Amino acid sequence: MTHIYYLIGIFAASILGWVSWMVVINNLSPFMSGYLALGFFYGSLFIALTGTFSILNYYLRISLNKDKNYFKHLNTALRQGSLLSIMVCVGLAFQRLRVLTWWDALLLLMIVLLLEYYFMSRE
Repeated sequence: MTHIYYLIGIFAASILGWVSWMVVINNLSPFMSGYLALGFFYGSLFIALTGTFSILNYYLRISLNKDKNYFKHLNTALRQGSLLSIMVCVGLAFQRLRVLTWWDALLLLMIVLLLEYYFMSRE
């Protein structure tokens, strides 16, 4: 039952991440503030996406797998949510630099899949 407290913490961090991302979008200009605004943009987006992907992945894993080891599912969901968030943020950074092509996105996806395969093989 203590896994619920972890989920509440992840949910609260995700909500704060989305709120802070909206504040950054509405109040900071990347042209006026420079790298600080971009750091806040990518940092808050990473936190928001990690929490959102982790919670969605956790409930998907619980519904598909009837294993009662909730902490194992939570750790895996948090890791996969972080990897997906890194992939999205790096993809957005590539798009900002105008270097994102479809094969770069595919290569980024393959890197994330290989990292996840490595972590799954260690379990």
